[in-house]
Amino acid sequence: MNSLESGQQSTDANRKPADQAVVLQKVGVTYGSRPVFDGLSCSFPRGRISVILGGSGSGKSTILRLIGGLIRPRTGVVSVDGEDVTRLSEGGLRAVRRKLGMLFQGGALLDSYSVFENLALPLREEKGRTSGEIADAVHTTLASVGLDKDVDHLLPGQLSGGMLKRVALARAIIRRPIILLCDEPFSGLDPASIKRIESLLVEMNHQSGMTMILVSHHVPSTMRMADHVLLLLGGRAFEGSPAELRGSPDPDISDFFNDGAEEKVKKSW
Repeated sequence: MNSLESGQQSTDANRKPADQAVVLQKVGVTYGSRPVFDGLSCSFPRGRISVILGGSGSGKSTILRLIGGLIRPRTGVVSVDGEDVTRLSEGGLRAVRRKLGMLFQGGALLDSYSVFENLALPLREEKGRTSGEIADAVHTTLASVGLDKDVDHLLPGQLSGGMLKRVALARAIIRRPIILLCDEPFSGLDPASIKRIESLLVEMNHQSGMTMILVSHHVPSTMRMADHVLLLLGGRAFEGSPAELRGSPDPDISDFFNDGAEEKVKKSW
């Protein structure tokens, strides 16, 4: 387990830079007069499932925005697949974003578009794809999340919470990103739907080797699926496997992973 104090190096001594899909080095972020990070260093291993945990205002979603180049840090470096996105032009950022998929908390599907049109839209922005190729890609991707052509014509408002999340996941991966960013993928779902989304993500990771970085407060899923956890706690950051963090001698850390931990996390929001 690594304790990532302000300015401390994030990567484990046994890890090579090439093994890291995303690396933050001494990153500082301020919203107005409120500091969010001051010298945060951490990394996310390539081809693995990482989960970011922490209370409200700890900066969990800010990390996803930094990775996507949606905000730039005040100080430090954010490296995505070997490129420092803090130094890229908008054109360079577009190329990096092409490697990223994003599953938003609420799905972010267009309400007036059918399921088919929501998935087809990002493909139509690319040149050279025929309508037949787009349809094949849409249906192949829907099948990968356990849905078939019967949902093509449905609007987002006609979907159950679990189906909506699966359609949003399909839209996030339809361009075959190498890194998938998920903001609260289990939010608002019943236990059965949580298990389904969890299983889908794990299966995709195992089959494709896609790097996944999830923001979540769902501790049971974290314990089941995460290879790596980044815990943001009281202005500090700790990373390690779920077992390492759960076994920490620091009760503030281990309490996140013990009985009743999820309720404790929710209360900290």
